[in-house]
Amino acid sequence: MLSCKQEKGELSKIQGQQIQIDSVLKSVDSIESYVAPYRNRINQVLDSTLAYAPKSLLLDDGIRNMSMGNLMADIVLWETTPLFNKRTGKELDFVVLNRGGIRSIISAGNVNARTAYEVMPFENYISVVELSGTAVRELINFVCSASRVHPIAGMQIVLDKKGGLESVNIQGKPFDENRTYFVATSDYLVQGGPSIGFFNEIISTTDTGYLLRNAIIDHFRKVDTLTAKVDDRFIQLQ
Repeated sequence: MLSCKQEKGELSKIQGQQIQIDSVLKSVDSIESYVAPYRNRINQVLDSTLAYAPKSLLLDDGIRNMSMGNLMADIVLWETTPLFNKRTGKELDFVVLNRGGIRSIISAGNVNARTAYEVMPFENYISVVELSGTAVRELINFVCSASRVHPIAGMQIVLDKKGGLESVNIQGKPFDENRTYFVATSDYLVQGGPSIGFFNEIISTTDTGYLLRNAIIDHFRKVDTLTAKVDDRFIQLQ
């Protein structure tokens, strides 16, 4: 007799084997022929020159800020500001990124889309969060005390000779703890990323749907030459 009744079965045995992928395995001509046009087109797109870097942009050429991190934060500020304003009618105040999300430097020479994938291989999107002045204070304290230099843009932090906080300016104005700020960052940080308390009390979030990597590529397409340097956006007085 047949029945449609589903019975719960018990797993009796699992079998598996390791298949080593090396030069011993031979490619299949029919598959290679099918894939080749797509591979060639992808490589053509990735390797087409978009901009030029007159010098290498590094992750360790500064003490409190670095040329590579500065460029990445600036790109997010430049590319996200008009998008956020058009969507909400509000102004973006500043940017903070995760140093660990930047996976490569940009070497001197031609810059292409493949460069952007090397720099930002993750599928992270740009989010804009609204934070209270108190939460921004926590963010500033985190950036100042972090063992790694986290990129910022639209903000200047100055420490005194002993490492204490001397001043903070956002968009050229003194930080005001009594107002809210709109901060662009990656959705990775907003969703939990590393443990950083200042994103625990978000007032509002705007998901731009804009990949960080695409913002980088868009910027590459707009400029002939990449210019970035260690500057005074985060310094300690001597």
